[in-house]
Amino acid sequence: MNFDYNETQSMIAQSIKDFAEKNIRPNIMEWDEAQIFPVDLFKKLGEMGFMGVLVPEEYGGSGLGYHEYITVVEEISKVDPSIGLSVAAHNSLCTNHILTFGNEEQKKKWLPKLATAEHIGAWGLTEHNTGSDAGGMNTTAVKDGDEWIVNGAKNFITHAISGDIAVVIVRTGEKGDSKGMTAFVFEKGMKGFTSGKKENKLGMRASETAELVFDNCRVPDANRLGEVGQGFVQAMKILDGGRISIGALSLGIAKGAYEAALKYSKERHQFGQPISSFQGISFKLADMATEIEASELLLHKAAFLKQQHKPVTTLGAMAKMYASEVCVKVANEAVQIHGGYGYTKDYPVEKFYRDSKLCTIGEGTTEIQKLVISRNLLKE
Repeated sequence: MNFDYNETQSMIAQSIKDFAEKNIRPNIMEWDEAQIFPVDLFKKLGEMGFMGVLVPEEYGGSGLGYHEYITVVEEISKVDPSIGLSVAAHNSLCTNHILTFGNEEQKKKWLPKLATAEHIGAWGLTEHNTGSDAGGMNTTAVKDGDEWIVNGAKNFITHAISGDIAVVIVRTGEKGDSKGMTAFVFEKGMKGFTSGKKENKLGMRASETAELVFDNCRVPDANRLGEVGQGFVQAMKILDGGRISIGALSLGIAKGAYEAALKYSKERHQFGQPISSFQGISFKLADMATEIEASELLLHKAAFLKQQHKPVTTLGAMAKMYASEVCVKVANEAVQIHGGYGYTKDYPVEKFYRDSKLCTIGEGTTEIQKLVISRNLLKE
């Protein structure tokens, strides 16, 4: 085991830090308060290779692994989690779905533009009445010659408005049948394929979230990913990697909040000494640092398994569950350490606090992760 960053990871971390300080930090609150999704920023990230981290070089990507990918998402999220969320969704959901299940023609058609962020990617599974119950989806596709006619809607979709390409899982069989769903690639401009309501969110406000709407949308059978009926199975495999993404996002939030709290505790003086000298504060910092360390180790073990093409469902769920709960706890304590100032927008911890909560909900709630873990443990 080697716990040090390798040379590539070190270079990525420094590159992201420099980029974030110049291009992200000055705009954080403007983007947050106005819910601006900064498309041009993602184009720049694409030029640097951070929007196609896992995509092989032959398809225009960086050809890196999951440890490097964690580094990218974590370092961005330490500065602005909403940007980290969008980078994660683009890489691990839409792009990775095509990379994993697309045929050669499909990969060559869509991956080069996704890997460079010439195209922004979206991924659709969740619907208004089917959050964790994906099998109950109501969006349907009916075969008509060489095309499928799609009707319905997806919600809580990252990049639903600004995305150029969306991988969407729809129902092609009976409701509740795990083999009754199929994945298709939809492209902006298709007749009957539009975006709907944009959500006004508590946090992650610079990461666009909205509806995808299908009104007799015709999608060519050539846009089908894999076999008919394999959409749900594909989605579950994609979410295994997605949990590593949300774990990395959580880790970045926790580190960002912790570092802000540590700095403030050394600078803020009460009763003639820095507040970090009081056990009430120093013990909080000790707990925060320990739980962040545990999150990081669990996350990189999951990444190792994923990189080795070994089963990662259980450990990925563990890493996501633990890291997401830790980031909420750390962000909460960071606000507490800042006292009244932590409740104002003059300090970064209030935003980490607002952003953190999504991590326990998105790509499978904490409760769903416990369900996944417990079911797998009981199979053994």
